Amino acid sequence: MKIFSTEHTFCHPWQTICTAALRKYPNPLTPNVSALDVTDREVKNGILCSKRILTTEWGFPLWAQRLVGLDGPCYVAEYSEVNPSDKTMTLNSRNLSFNKFVNIDEQLTYRQDPENPNETLMKQEFHISVKNVPFTGRMEGILEGACSSNADKGPKALEWVISNVVSEAESLQKNMQETMHETIARAEDFTKNIQEDLQKNVMPNVEAIKKNFQETIDNCVPKPDIKLNVHDTVTNIMPPRSRPL
Repeated sequence: MKIFSTEHTFCHPWQTICTAALRKYPNPLTPNVSALDVTDREVKNGILCSKRILTTEWGFPLWAQRLVGLDGPCYVAEYSEVNPSDKTMTLNSRNLSFNKFVNIDEQLTYRQDPENPNETLMKQEFHISVKNVPFTGRMEGILEGACSSNADKGPKALEWVISNVVSEAESLQKNMQETMHETIARAEDFTKNIQEDLQKNVMPNVEAIKKNFQETIDNCVPKPDIKLNVHDTVTNIMPPRSRPL
């Protein structure tokens, strides 16, 4: 059995590293992982639990492939837990393919640095065992070299993901600003066109309607043209006794 571990410190907060870890594949820096499928995901007591299947290429030499019957990609089962209260993320994986001959157990932990919340500590550990085939030690050495090479690429792969996430965020912000400015410009043009149309087409008609309406009222209710002589009217309607001498 071969056992080895690696450690690394990221100059990024724990939340950033967790986001990058969940989006790590596919990645040009780790071409050994060609596909990833989420088979189950749920939250238990505030902890995000996920099960995934990874499709990988191990790069065995031809003689080793014949020993274990390797023909095609290798499948790996992964179980992860993200605990936001403890600021920890753990990933445990084991190969599903040819596990009668080879077992590779990997444990990966991301933990917030207790002395610096803007940094994240990573620890990765491998347990490699080969059985039921000749050249056991030789094959374990090959697997150890492959795992060590992939482990060295891991931090760089996460940095690549973080860089892409930052670029996506900047691009999204830029697109939102451009869309907002374009929307405001269109709204201003629309308002301007409405105002011009009102001044050109609607307001003259409103004045004409008001004028016609006033003329209609004037025609329907003619002004009285009656002249009265107040003295004569009073004289005619008063009785004779009340008339002045």
